Amino acid sequence: MSTVFVTFFAVVGPPKVLLAFAQLSQTRAPAELRKLTLVSSLVAAVVGLVLAYSADFMAALFHISDQSLQLAGGVIFFIYAVALVLGVHLGGSKEDAHLANPLADGIRELLLPYVASPLAITALLVESLTRDTLGWHSTVAAMYVAVIAVDCLCVLLLAPLLRASRRTSLEVLSRLLGLLLAAVGVEMFLYGLESLGVHLAESQNGY
Repeated sequence: MSTVFVTFFAVVGPPKVLLAFAQLSQTRAPAELRKLTLVSSLVAAVVGLVLAYSADFMAALFHISDQSLQLAGGVIFFIYAVALVLGVHLGGSKEDAHLANPLADGIRELLLPYVASPLAITALLVESLTRDTLGWHSTVAAMYVAVIAVDCLCVLLLAPLLRASRRTSLEVLSRLLGLLLAAVGVEMFLYGLESLGVHLAESQNGY
């Protein structure tokens, strides 16, 4: 259970989510940011619940094996992490026209990094497919919702600090997070290889 929580915390926890909200806080009033935080967190939790309980169905529908999902997830993690390190924005141009509804426009900006994060979706599917029981799916769903709740609380409490954050500081934190996520991606890819029967020599630190 703790391992699942740590996995979700790494891919969609406060260190990653605060960066996305910090960008939005530069152009939005505190009240608007709080509303956006609550709504987007609710949507993210609903998406997570649906994926946690439908992982087996989706894997069977698309004929996806656990190993292929782990390998693909590792590649996705690594690509996204490299983009963070290099300062490349994935998921659309910042010059796109804004929507008339500020709330909808904010959720659209949070769609890739938070609401429907490819990292979180991959982690949800991988963890849910580990065991084929209702209890395990409920555990995965609960851990994901717990991380979303922590994200929401952190953003609400740190909203003033986010507005005062300098762009340079955010860029430095983004690159540090990218390095950590790259390591997570490599670990997931290696785990997928090991699941296929590829023998991997044990590292000196025991991992």
